[in-house]
Amino acid sequence: MIPRQAAHTAQRLAQGFPVLLITGPRQSGKTTLARALFAERPYASLENPETREFALTDPRGFLARFPDGAVIDEVQRVPELLSYLQGHVDARQRMGDFILTGSQQFGLIAGITQSLAGRVGRIELLPFSIAELTAVDALPPTLDQMMWQGGYPPLYDRPLSPQDWFPNYIATYLERDVRQLLAVRDLSLFQRFVRLCAARTGQLLNLSALANDAGVSHSTAREWLAVLEASYLIVLLQPYHENFGKRLVKTPKLYFLDVGLAAALLGIKDIDGLSIHAQRRALFETLVVSELIKQRFNQGQPAELYFWRNNTGQEVDVLFEDGTRLRAVEIKSGATLVNSWLRSLHRWQALVGDRALPPWLIYGGDEAYQREGVEVRPWRALG
Repeated sequence: MIPRQAAHTAQRLAQGFPVLLITGPRQSGKTTLARALFAERPYASLENPETREFALTDPRGFLARFPDGAVIDEVQRVPELLSYLQGHVDARQRMGDFILTGSQQFGLIAGITQSLAGRVGRIELLPFSIAELTAVDALPPTLDQMMWQGGYPPLYDRPLSPQDWFPNYIATYLERDVRQLLAVRDLSLFQRFVRLCAARTGQLLNLSALANDAGVSHSTAREWLAVLEASYLIVLLQPYHENFGKRLVKTPKLYFLDVGLAAALLGIKDIDGLSIHAQRRALFETLVVSELIKQRFNQGQPAELYFWRNNTGQEVDVLFEDGTRLRAVEIKSGATLVNSWLRSLHRWQALVGDRALPPWLIYGGDEAYQREGVEVRPWRALG
């Protein structure tokens, strides 16, 4: 097992909350992490039909089986259980009593908010980060291979090629999650929608154009996007709310949370195909944004990343608050720094003034240094 950075956060939260919830996409390592950290606890998976039936028909009896707590997997399959769990943990007053995992936010988060408010510490676990892979010498040797392979654990603990694994993952996701969440009769239409989203990773979301290209209504496209978000496949990066005297773009940007999955949905079959692909720059931006989100999630923090763009086209790829000040991040896929990359950051600094922290420029090269007040960071140093 490759050690997860979220493990320390999980142990910390389990000391202060009766319930620990680990959410994230399917196959991101949630169950592996929960069972490794809490190996002494009994384990129950609500994917098992018999176990699920027991939890549905006799929730009190189901919970009574675990006098010393338990790891309960895929708890979103029986959200009604959460109401009974509230009384259970309130009566016992033990920290880290139950460890729950779930791979969908629909229903689950609403149930947590209504039934277990104040009793749950939550971690959102995404696929392996660059830092986690680097720590065990498992990081792919080149940037293009990293973008083609992505971070899903099965691609690092089994002799599997992304070309073999991703098509099966996509098909399984469509069959399992989509049928559970949506009454989609034509799965091929939804699959086309997902591929069209991949073609837009790193771009401003034009929902009307996306709906037209997919051949669905505007409301259906919005609902399907919500499903992709709830399943931790995409994130919508919101524009920063302050205008600094300029008119701002108010549309979010769409990003996939695993660059390898995005590359697979784009039909990229191998590393050579990725290196010359028209979407390579967008895929690199997707890699960087997802890594920044992983850093925050692994610490138990919300992502709280933004972008900034005004109506004249001036843009900052990523923006986040650090106290009362702002950090700008520019993302460039090229391996050699050119002076023009620094100009937008200098314009941003001039606009923001004293609120601006030294900006970062993350690029596809290998060297780290400072240049003209900008911290230049290679992709390998994202961890």
